[in-house]
Amino acid sequence: MSRGCLHPLCIQKMNAQEDYDASERAALVAAYLISSARVIIELDSEFTKYSAQFLVDYAGPKNESEQGEADQQSGLMTLDECIEYLEYIVRLEEEPGQGEANQQRPELTVKDCLECAFKKGMPKAEHWGHVGCVFKVPKFAAAIPRVPMKGQVIEAKTFEDAFKLLVKQPVGAKLHVFSPEIELVGEDGVYEGPSVAGTRYLGLRDVIWIAVEEKVATVRICYKKETLDVKVSLDRMLLALPGDGDGEETQLTEPTGLLVDFIVPRLSK
Repeated sequence: MSRGCLHPLCIQKMNAQEDYDASERAALVAAYLISSARVIIELDSEFTKYSAQFLVDYAGPKNESEQGEADQQSGLMTLDECIEYLEYIVRLEEEPGQGEANQQRPELTVKDCLECAFKKGMPKAEHWGHVGCVFKVPKFAAAIPRVPMKGQVIEAKTFEDAFKLLVKQPVGAKLHVFSPEIELVGEDGVYEGPSVAGTRYLGLRDVIWIAVEEKVATVRICYKKETLDVKVSLDRMLLALPGDGDGEETQLTEPTGLLVDFIVPRLSK
């Protein structure tokens, strides 16, 4: 979305935020997986973007309980409610940062987001706020059309099961991310995790596994707000994870690959 279309408070947040947060990344991955699956089984005639921000707003136990009552209403706002919402926007403009602090959203997973999509449906991306919108969902949003999503969440813990899923559709996964290796891999290189002394472990990041060739997977990752296709070694195994700063390494109970925790939405017509 062009920044010219965004509210100044949203632009301010985006400028201050180096990367999307974990919930936003999970929602982006979930929305992509659903869009891809719908095209593959011909529920959509072309790739259609569904709202990741809707998942940020509604997914997770806390969000669902807060939004459940609004879902049951018509979405029509009285004049007093319109005035109240406009006053809320004015307060945010006068005291930037208050909106997000008051929301205290839980950290979402891709599974949370997919389950929300199956339960509530999803609006198309152009009908909802952008990812990272600072404003709470207005009451009239309940009247925005949603596309029903039928299906179930399928999880796989092993490469073998994940390969079977990949034959039919892109697969969600988590990638062990290390810096500076993730920045240096480039388009032609293969990401192999930690390679030098002083490497920093950034944690597990949600990615989309889109292809595999021999022992190299191609994943799509949103990193520092840029979408990158990265080749990842399927041979490399981790025995320990670097500590924070001068901290000691954390030994793993068993060797693990760079890609773990595979998930897909299995849609039905």
